[in-house]
Amino acid sequence: MKQHFQNLVDEEEANIDMTPMLDVVFIMLIFFIVTASFVKEAGIDVNRPDAATAVKKDRASILVAISDKGEVWINKRKVDVRAVQANIERLYAENPQGTVVIQADKKATTEVLIKVMDSARAAGIEDVSIAAQEP
Repeated sequence: MKQHFQNLVDEEEANIDMTPMLDVVFIMLIFFIVTASFVKEAGIDVNRPDAATAVKKDRASILVAISDKGEVWINKRKVDVRAVQANIERLYAENPQGTVVIQADKKATTEVLIKVMDSARAAGIEDVSIAAQEP
């Protein structure tokens, strides 16, 4: 009887408490979610022009696409040219260290491109780039 009771006590002491490990995992998950910067996709694919001096931009967080028909897309939504500044200001407020990259189609007019660039600069962003692809 005493031996049987001793075996039951040993089995109870052999269990591992997983609670502290789960707490650490959840704290790490929250940390990575808070510190991650998310890229806002433009919403359409454009045929970018070739540029021999194209340089990869690592911290592009706000993408603005201009289609061949002059349509402006931000965050997978079609946006009127007059509302570009307000949309960029909102996205910049969410991620103040972000930059703007304009993805203009080869056939997009320069007029729309300049309006979008002016809107981005008027929103307070100095680092505005135009996307190109290496030949």
